[in-house]
Amino acid sequence: MTTDQNAPQAEAESTNDQISVRRAKRQRLLDRGEEAYPVSVPVKDTIEDVRATYADLEDGEETDTVVAVAGRVVFQRNTGKLCFATIQAGSGERLQVMLSLAKVGQERFAQYKADVDLGDHVFFEGPIGKSRRGELSVFATEWTMAAKAMRPLPVLFADLSEESRVRRRYVDLIVREQARATAKLRADVMWSLRNNFHNRGYMEVETPMLQAVPSGAAARPFVTHMNAYDMELFLRIAPELFLKRAAVGGMEKVFEINRNFRNEGADSTHAPEFSMLEAYQAYADYNTMADLTQNLVQQAALDAFGSTTVTLADGTEYDFGGEWKRIGMYETVSEKLGRDITPSTTVDELRAIARELDLDLDHPKYGHGKLVEELFEHLAEDDLYEPTFVMDFPTETSPLTRAHRSKDGVVEKWDLYVRGFELATAYSELIDPVVQRERFEQQARLAAQGDDEAMRLDEDFLEAMEYALPPTGGMGMGMDRLLMALTGLGVRETILFPLVK
Repeated sequence: MTTDQNAPQAEAESTNDQISVRRAKRQRLLDRGEEAYPVSVPVKDTIEDVRATYADLEDGEETDTVVAVAGRVVFQRNTGKLCFATIQAGSGERLQVMLSLAKVGQERFAQYKADVDLGDHVFFEGPIGKSRRGELSVFATEWTMAAKAMRPLPVLFADLSEESRVRRRYVDLIVREQARATAKLRADVMWSLRNNFHNRGYMEVETPMLQAVPSGAAARPFVTHMNAYDMELFLRIAPELFLKRAAVGGMEKVFEINRNFRNEGADSTHAPEFSMLEAYQAYADYNTMADLTQNLVQQAALDAFGSTTVTLADGTEYDFGGEWKRIGMYETVSEKLGRDITPSTTVDELRAIARELDLDLDHPKYGHGKLVEELFEHLAEDDLYEPTFVMDFPTETSPLTRAHRSKDGVVEKWDLYVRGFELATAYSELIDPVVQRERFEQQARLAAQGDDEAMRLDEDFLEAMEYALPPTGGMGMGMDRLLMALTGLGVRETILFPLVK
């Protein structure tokens, strides 16, 4: 075997050895009547507050003010009569602690040196001051173990692989500032979105995760079984039809931010479990929702970064400001091909064009609408770097969307692209229950032809529509993808705990 092949086994053996040593230290604590995992320690100050309050002390200045702090030990250096430790808060803020033989006594000093490891949570109490080198420090007079770490931390200055980061995100959060920053950014963005909706008079609701009929999107569902009712259920692929039920009931501005589940591929832009924002507004249309979406994203960037221009993971800048472009799907495909493609272009013509482009789209499930969308993705998607609304989709592929008010053969739907990937979609919602039934029946025929992403007919939803859904604009936006757009990270890096095979 090569050295590289032996490395994982050697690392595992080293970790097991260290776990054994740390278990022995835990036992030593217990044997002398101390707790390795006390229910609490008498913390009175946070690392963040101590740093903010005493930042202006002079180099070498010691105060009589006693602080009581706790944190994870991420660095330590032990000498004969002096120990230096750096403790870290969950935020990543750090504080130096100095333990001297003179201040803590010979017994406790020796026990600290023998029993405290990197990764341990430790409580320290003592006066605050600055070292002669200008480092804000706690000059400890006592210490207590708060939680003994059984496993060693990774080397702090070595980069973790992406695989290691997503499999052990808890370790990633300890050692990597970017992981903590991304988690905080996600929270800031969610706050911004909710605050923006609140200021617009929207109501946040929660709709079912388990559904008897999976619908609201073209996607394959996860299937489960409910023992209590002895019935097949599905993890939802979208909340759309229940949010529309709420709109029927009089909730004229409603939104939800929650999980969706789609039993499909996983790659750098797709996760089987993901967070989705959906919003619906009565007496609005897809133009209203485009204006709303632009403002939501721009305000989220302002709230999170202080600017609509953000710095991506590769160091480049991206500008979300200004008015975003709006282009037509059919017009764009026509321009790329150099020939007119319209809703009346036949399936045979579109398949011939696909063959010319070496695209295998001859399956019966590829009707006119799917063919046009596939051609658009192949020809234009990668060019959509700046924020762009792609307007007016084929009727066939948009069964929940109303027909365009002035263009035959298309519906009032847009997809928002950012940096070459789809971020959001919106409709002028179909509100005619008779037409909606016809659309669902058409989807059933597609399913019979082998389209496993075709929507299923939902009789309860159709009944709700018969009570009259007002003219409505609806929008959906992936939250993980919004974080991707704002940071330049892959989808797994934006999710705190992504599913890993």
